[in-house]
Parts: sequence; structure tokens; C-alpha cells
Amino acid sequence: MAGSTLALVGFGALFFLLFIRVPVGLAMMAVGAGGIWMIRPPAALPVIATEIFGEAANYSLTILPLFILMGNLAGVSGMSRDLYSAAHAWFGHLKGGLASATIVGCAGFSALSGSSLAAALTMGRVSLPEMQRYRYDNGLATGAIAAGGTLGILIPPSAGFVVYAILTEESIGRLFMAGVLPGLLLTFLFIVAIWLTVLRNPEKAPQGADKVALAARWRALARAGWIIGIIVLTIGGIYAGVFSAIEAAGIGALLALLVTILRRALTWPNVKEVAASTLSSTGTVFLILFGAFVFKTFIGFTGVTTALTGWVADLGLTGTQVVIAILLLFIVLGMFLDGFAILVLTVPLVQPILQATGVDLIWFGVLMVIALEMGLISPPVGINVFVVKGIADGVPLNTIFRGIWPFWFAMLLAVILVLMVPDIALLLPDTMFG
Repeated sequence: MAGSTLALVGFGALFFLLFIRVPVGLAMMAVGAGGIWMIRPPAALPVIATEIFGEAANYSLTILPLFILMGNLAGVSGMSRDLYSAAHAWFGHLKGGLASATIVGCAGFSALSGSSLAAALTMGRVSLPEMQRYRYDNGLATGAIAAGGTLGILIPPSAGFVVYAILTEESIGRLFMAGVLPGLLLTFLFIVAIWLTVLRNPEKAPQGADKVALAARWRALARAGWIIGIIVLTIGGIYAGVFSAIEAAGIGALLALLVTILRRALTWPNVKEVAASTLSSTGTVFLILFGAFVFKTFIGFTGVTTALTGWVADLGLTGTQVVIAILLLFIVLGMFLDGFAILVLTVPLVQPILQATGVDLIWFGVLMVIALEMGLISPPVGINVFVVKGIADGVPLNTIFRGIWPFWFAMLLAVILVLMVPDIALLLPDTMFG
């Protein structure tokens, strides 16, 4: 069987396994191992063993459990609630201010957890009852939570950037820095989307919270000082070259643990909850990476990436045109597949094409993550929408999907802006020390 034909059969088998709900990592490992066996039977078992051991022993991957632990500790210690309370105090009295406070809270929590699902779940539990108390439209309220949660894979520390860095062998620190300005830009665009929605339909946010005195606002901000300080220290330390991204993860996790102890929140039930959640999330990501590298080796054996690179070269497309075509593919795939599945399935295929056309992989990584964010709230599979549905029992699913569209278009605008002005993504990584 020709290599390109075998690659197509492999992708077909993989999509079938994903359709019948086989975990992504196991599906890629099974198809990759089977494909390698069909091409080089003696190589199948050695490749599986080598790839799994190589990734399990990859020092860079220690960043994942540390940042996941930091986010979980921020949740049980009450730091995430403090952050939302501070945003509530400053923005709550404005039209649509509670939804804007939710976006700001999600952005801040994302800078600790690196997980979109954790951001949506944690902030949703805090902010949804408050918005419902002030009679916010359910679509606007749940849409803000679902969209705000997507910032978890763009604002560093991002698990999506870590996986992308491992697959492409790019710098984790540079990718983290590349996500800062686009993350702030997208946060601003989300708030603008809320403002325009409320301006057009004032009944969607009929009333705001009482205006808080300036002194009380500063006190609320001071209570959130722990989480803000950890964020500034970890991200600022990476930018200044004081420590690496992995060292920043260790320092951040240690500080989050100390704050949890100081607040007397390190109870035995909380320890069990944090440990179980951290191990579960880490195990899931590691399994996906193990499968991805076995599948990547299989794709390399088929030679399909070389054929695709040659085909794109024959078409005479520029790097920007190739990027736009790939992003459109990601947006469509995001309607049906989980973001991590898209990431690990497509990067081995598109990386050689991007490199051949001279595309900066740091810049492309930011664009890719924003496109994956769009998939997290796109019907019919938007994962974040179903997470929000889990905490909004009385809200119909179609109401949540209607509420996400202003934010979806804000993401599309962010993609266009980063495409047109690459320095939005590249300024910080190009000026960072070390």
C-alpha cells in the first residue's frame, strides 16, 4: 500500500475511533502502532516504547502538573473568588459590568490555571448566580462565562502552548510571552462585545450592582493581591529572564501552596480534591502526547508530509495564504473535534509546510490557539458550552449557543488583527531577555 494511501486509511481509522468515543491518546497510539507495523513490522514495539519513555522523561513536561496544581490551589484557597470580587467591585455597577467582571476574572484565573475548562467552571460557579440575581439575560451571562473560559489556553501559562511547544520543539517561554498581548487584546474585545450587546439590547442587562465606594474598591483589589502578585512574578520573571518557564511553574505552585496554608484552606478534603484533579488532568494530557508522538512517527514513515509540502510549493502559495487556509480548516474542525485532538492531529502535518513557506511558528502558534478557542464555543460540540450547561441547569443549551456569537466574532476579529499585525504576538518574545 502506498504511503499516502496508508496515511489516509490511518486518518480514517482515527476519526472513526474518535467518533465512537475512544480517548484521543489511545486512539492515536493504536492507529500509529498499527500503521508502523504495516510499514515496518519490527519497528512497531520499539517505536512505542521509545516514544512513550522519551516523552515521560521529558523535563519540559514537568511544567504541566505544576501549573495545573497552581490553578487548583488557587481555587480551593479562595484566590479565584477574590479576583472576581475585585473585578465585581470595579466594573459591577456599569451596564453589562457583571459580565465584564466575569471576563476579567476568567482572564486572571487563566493566568494561574492554563486550562479553559477550569476557568469556565471556577468563574461560572461564582459569577452566574450573581448575574442571575441582577436579572441578566441567560444567553449573555452563560455566553460570557463560556467565552471567558477560553482565555485559559491563550493567556500563559497555557497547556495548549506547552503541548504545541513539545510537538514543534519551540520555546515554551517564548510561546508564553507571545500569548500575553493577544490574551489582553481578546479580553478587551470580549468586553467591547458585551458593551455593544447591551447597547443594542439594554434588557439583556437591566440593572447593575450598586456602585462601590473607591476605598472599598481598593480594599477588594488588595484582597486579590496574592493572585495578582503570583501572576506578575511568574510571567514577569519569564520575560525578564530571571527564571525559565519550568522554574516559574515551580515557584508559582509553591506560592499558591503557601497562600493556601496561610488561609487555612489546606484541609484534608481539599488536599484530596486538588491531588485527584491535578493527577487526572496531567494524566489525560500525557496520554494524548504519548499517542501523538507514536502517530507522528507513523505519519513520518508514510512520507505524506513531504508530498503535501511539495504540493503546496507547486501551488505557489505564500506563507500568509497557507496560514489562512490552515486556520479556516481549524475553525471547521473545531465544530466537531476537541481542541487538543485538533492540535496533536494536525501539527505534525502542517509544520513541514509552514517551515517550507517561512512562517514563524511562534506567531502561528498564537493564531492556532485562538482558532482552537473558537472551536471551544462553536456548535455543535463546543466543550466550554457543555461545561457551562453543567452549572446552569435551568438554561437551555440553544440559549447558551445563542449567547456565544458576539464573543465568537470577537475571536475572529482577534485572528484578523494578529494576522495583519504579527507584532501583537511577536513583540514580547522578540524583546524578552534570555
